[in-house]
Amino acid sequence: MVKKTKDGLYIKPIKKGTTIDHLPAGTAFLVLKIIGTPEDTITVAVRVPSRKLGIKDLVFAENKLLSEEQIAKIALIAPNATINIIENNQVKQKIRLQQPSEVKGLIQCINPNCITNVENIPSRFYIDKNGIAKCHYCERTMTREEYIARIRV
Repeated sequence: MVKKTKDGLYIKPIKKGTTIDHLPAGTAFLVLKIIGTPEDTITVAVRVPSRKLGIKDLVFAENKLLSEEQIAKIALIAPNATINIIENNQVKQKIRLQQPSEVKGLIQCINPNCITNVENIPSRFYIDKNGIAKCHYCERTMTREEYIARIRV
């Protein structure tokens, strides 16, 4: 079944799985790298009109539930996204993401001499309200664009 939205877009609803809504335009393929495997059925909608964002991306993952780690990585990329858990064509759970204030093991430090890059120590970052991440160990900072590029997939 194909659904026509009021804007004339055609999107196939999923019966069971996960939808990720309100992704900033251009981030859907980053999310796909985090959640997708060759066996998954995933639909990606890019640059869809949105009242809230102007334009947005969407991801529909059929028969797939996300791990806590995957959700945490998506929150780094799209801190205002919404994850919907779908069962029997109905939203059973809605998760509104927020920018985390601290993440462990999800981002590789930009400093090649950081102990996390030299020894087998998980990274740890503090993220401020402006989206700047600071390494717990070497205190190097990264912008949102820099740490998004360094998310461990």
